[in-house]
Amino acid sequence: MPCYWYSITQEAGKLIYFFLCLLPASIPEQHQMATKIDKEACREAYNLVRDDANGVSWVTFKYDGPTIVPGAQGADYGDFRNACTDDLRLYAYIRFTTGDAMSKRTKFVLITWIGENVGGLQRAKIGTDKSLVKDVVQNFAKELVITDPTELDEEFIRNELKKAGGANYDAQNE
Repeated sequence: MPCYWYSITQEAGKLIYFFLCLLPASIPEQHQMATKIDKEACREAYNLVRDDANGVSWVTFKYDGPTIVPGAQGADYGDFRNACTDDLRLYAYIRFTTGDAMSKRTKFVLITWIGENVGGLQRAKIGTDKSLVKDVVQNFAKELVITDPTELDEEFIRNELKKAGGANYDAQNE
């Protein structure tokens, strides 16, 4: 149980202190627990995106209290963009088909979305919480942290994947 000394007033050159012990009951529940992840449910959602046989091309992982769980999923990238609101922090795993006419490749990207209205404490926890997501989401070509909605543009992300892919054989056609 953490305890702290606080000064409350200064009278005639004397500093008056009081001793404060933070009891677990005085700390809001959302701040008491470390973040966890529902590994099985998140792994199922991750595998849906990786599976070529279905139409799911993206999935989000969101917070349900102190637990990271699968969120929305779909085939339309516009629906993913709409899921990234100003008051949310979430992680997304997205499938893209890249390459030229001669060579199509499937690439995956891991996006950490932080809305502009997300509080400081929640922002600070993202780095450590992301490691939980990476325990499940292990195969991706590019990882992006995005706070600006304009960076959610599909073409921007495709260009980032192209840069991460190395040689650009499309240059032969220019």
